[in-house]
Amino acid sequence: MIEIRWHGRGGQGAVTSVELLALAAIDEGNYAQGFPSFGPERRGAPVEAFNRVDNHQIKLRSRIYNPDVVVVLDESLVTLVNVAAGLKPEGVLIVNTSSSADEVRKTLGFKGKVATVDATRIAREELGVTITNTTMLGALVKVTQAVKLSSLKEPVEHRFGRIADKNLKVLKRAYEEVRVG
Repeated sequence: MIEIRWHGRGGQGAVTSVELLALAAIDEGNYAQGFPSFGPERRGAPVEAFNRVDNHQIKLRSRIYNPDVVVVLDESLVTLVNVAAGLKPEGVLIVNTSSSADEVRKTLGFKGKVATVDATRIAREELGVTITNTTMLGALVKVTQAVKLSSLKEPVEHRFGRIADKNLKVLKRAYEEVRVG
């Protein structure tokens, strides 16, 4: 089983990415969970969301305390929230940043595996807005192989309708541009 914790801000689409990943995993014949963890936070407040993907039935129903992967949609959260808390020693931290993996490690005092992608730049160039959820989903898929990139096509098309092509484009660009340091 792979367990993933997403960090974002309200309105950035972390919950949408969680749902898209779960749908893609299920379409591949796997079992998946996708769920948010937030209360009455307003737009812009830090939020968390979670995924579990496995080829066996998932009976756990709790939040994820020791993820295999942490995805950070908003670079400012790196210094605001302990995004690496509980991350398994062999896990990976995937951050939306123009900084290098070494710079992220230094900022966090983190010694583990870090992957970086400038999702904000990609989203701005392709979508015209800096909403990075589908962009970071592409980075996650490349780093983890939790699902096939092609398995996200149908869920993205269903969710985004007329702007699905743009979202598929940012997803693919992040898949190609993510770097593991």
